[in-house]
Amino acid sequence: MGTPTMTARGGAIESINPATEEVIATFDQFTPAQVEQALVEADAAFHQWRRQSFAERSRAMRGAAELLRKRKDHYAGLITAEMGKPITQAEAEVEKCAWVCEYFADNAERFLARRPAQTNARLSYVAFEPLGVVLAVMPWNFPFWQVFRFAAPTLMAGNTAVLKHASNVPQCALAIEEVFRDAGFPRGALRTVLVPGGAVEAIIDDPRVRAVTLTGSNTTGEKVAAAAGRAIKKTVLELGGSDPFVVLDDADLAAAAATAVRSRFQNGGQSCIAAKRFISSRVLPRSSSAASSRRSASSRWAIRPIAAWTLVRWRAPISAIPWTGRCASPSRRARA
Repeated sequence: MGTPTMTARGGAIESINPATEEVIATFDQFTPAQVEQALVEADAAFHQWRRQSFAERSRAMRGAAELLRKRKDHYAGLITAEMGKPITQAEAEVEKCAWVCEYFADNAERFLARRPAQTNARLSYVAFEPLGVVLAVMPWNFPFWQVFRFAAPTLMAGNTAVLKHASNVPQCALAIEEVFRDAGFPRGALRTVLVPGGAVEAIIDDPRVRAVTLTGSNTTGEKVAAAAGRAIKKTVLELGGSDPFVVLDDADLAAAAATAVRSRFQNGGQSCIAAKRFISSRVLPRSSSAASSRRSASSRWAIRPIAAWTLVRWRAPISAIPWTGRCASPSRRARA
């Protein structure tokens, strides 16, 4: 298993182990010529891949699932080394990626079948045609899953992809390209480009790119949506949220607190679907032996204490909880 040769000069992209803060790999940013080559390959692959039958696409996609399982230990190790989640969660992430490949290999033809439509014409139907090259701007918190949940349906629909992954997971980004290449997809069906965020707008503007998808912050989403809008290109955005965790009056408070901690701190708390606002009508006990106090039903309290209560009960720092993992970088750890 190899990675593309990097010959660019300019800024470096570093892969840093968040547990040790050791630089474990360094890559040169792509030059404009290398980005151009990636776009040429993705566009050429599209014109070949779009003509492949669903059976042929499914065969390659099942090959990707097989490789993910065969290389699970290696890929899970990359995930843990680059963004810090526990190895068991990284292994589960790789397995989930294999599942999503199989799911769309099995179902894409049915999902994309022509749908008859009632009109005054002799024959009317809705057809789903491939668009072309789709740019994906993906985050680091689930470095394999976020890409594969996009790539599996996108490729099965006959499109190709260019991946601009988060700059702190370059090894994962290159490994994902490797999976599709080794599984038998056309060369360029998914190309990774190692570029900073500032290079994204120029890629969106390229006429060979027909659509763009982003999972990330609202701020980045605004920029990507604006660039795509100016170019009149389709976009799919999954942006930040502020998910509530509501504890009702009849809830088991101890169970709710334990679930709240797991919900907030799983994956090191680095999850867009993690609970972020804790709301309860009850005052929480200050220790495991304290009885639950109550406030009037009309009084609602944001429960910052719910997570703290369970941690006090355990008498353990958050780093000691085995399923939390590490913050992906020192700056994120400082903000947390």
